[in-house]
Amino acid sequence: MDILSLIVLSFALVADAFAVSLCKGFSAKKLKLRHYLIVGLYFGGFQALMPAIGYILGSSFGYFVEKIDHWIAFILLSIIGGKMIQESFKKDSCKENSNLFDFKTMIALAIATSIDALAVGVSFAFLKVDLFIALLCIGAITFIMCILALKIGSKFGTYLKSKAEFLGGTILIY
Repeated sequence: MDILSLIVLSFALVADAFAVSLCKGFSAKKLKLRHYLIVGLYFGGFQALMPAIGYILGSSFGYFVEKIDHWIAFILLSIIGGKMIQESFKKDSCKENSNLFDFKTMIALAIATSIDALAVGVSFAFLKVDLFIALLCIGAITFIMCILALKIGSKFGTYLKSKAEFLGGTILIY
């Protein structure tokens, strides 16, 4: 897989984490440097970790996974994408919350937004991919885009959040 394909893939994978980061930016009363680092590191870290786990699973159970991997990815991405599109129509999906950046919340969101990256990692096991470069690209782009989304969310609020969730959900389904 060439670098341009990895970059495009990275931007597709970041869509759901970007939408969540926008929402966090809107919901936070005051953002500090640590909030940007928390969001960037959790989402970027998990977006890089999950393809590695997927790669290991794909390599270990290749004979089984190869037959159904496209269906697993299709089902997971459709469910996540559909949920994101559904969430984009909710008016109060960005409620103010005092636990916005706590460990449990961030772990749950990081895992939920990186499940599609796990499916991508499974496919990496069957492609010619420099795994280190792929993980670095996915993690770095996610880190940067989530920090940017947090800043945008703090400035522009829910209007952009619903649009980003809709776009992210559509990208995941297609």
